Amino acid sequence: MTHQPVLRIGTRGSPLALAQAHQVRDLLIATHPALSEPDAVRVDVIKTTGDIVLDKPLSEIGGKGLFTKELDEAMLDGRIDIAVHSMKDVATVLPPGIILPCILEREDPRDVFIGRDGATLADLPRAAVVGTASLRRGAQVLAARPDVSVIPFRGNVQTRLAKLERGEAAGTLLALAGLNRLGMAHVATTIFDTDVMLPAVAQGAVGVTCREGDRQAQAWLAPLDHRDTAVCVTMERTFLARLDGSCRTPIAGLARLDSSGMRMSFRGMIIRPDGKVVHETTREGPVADGIAMGDDAGVELLAKAGQGFFQVRA
Repeated sequence: MTHQPVLRIGTRGSPLALAQAHQVRDLLIATHPALSEPDAVRVDVIKTTGDIVLDKPLSEIGGKGLFTKELDEAMLDGRIDIAVHSMKDVATVLPPGIILPCILEREDPRDVFIGRDGATLADLPRAAVVGTASLRRGAQVLAARPDVSVIPFRGNVQTRLAKLERGEAAGTLLALAGLNRLGMAHVATTIFDTDVMLPAVAQGAVGVTCREGDRQAQAWLAPLDHRDTAVCVTMERTFLARLDGSCRTPIAGLARLDSSGMRMSFRGMIIRPDGKVVHETTREGPVADGIAMGDDAGVELLAKAGQGFFQVRA
């Protein structure tokens, strides 16, 4: 006999997205005895536009919403109860009726370089080809190595590694968090310090959304929310929102708490896609001022950028 699940989790279908959804499922089951019954929690795979259209850069087909739109629709239609997202894919303004009550503890936010035959970025010869789906990563690569060529590289982790093996590029870049969740950190040739490659806003964090009026889902998720991660990600997303950032704009930002958990520091960056112009800023202050500091950092970089900065194309 088939029982209606108590909680339906929506996710994209890539191996990484499934790993994140299963992490959320396992945490929910471990936290709530009512969800530990067989088939009480179901993971439903929903294909998003970002998963279907793989032959064009994200910046050309709509940006961040490409990985969340269909999940949002399924939730609002009542087909799923919660949705699991990589926070760096979530727009700063959520659709009406959807809230973000839970962000899991952040994984390592750093980026990695994966070079064919173990090459590092510094090892690459002049005019070597580097593949990445991220304008932010591509711009920072060009700032460090203006002599290389950066091409769009779409697809999940396994697809990108296969492209590398076929010789479509000499190297590619990925998030260390994703590799860690897949048990594949060993493929990284170089793990970049954040002083060298500043991560995307909210990189390494997993968020879970639900319907605004769904009190039961909010109660399930409340114990999973990680305060320190949420504080940092909220500051970073405030910075991004002020810049009106999307996949069309190379923006990076990372907030950290000090050992007391009461003060935080932030570094933010905007960079032209060709890597030739970089503007940075930093902030430090009490956690209570995090949102104001994030907004102020965005205001400062908007002023530094001037009109038309984000319209420049590589």
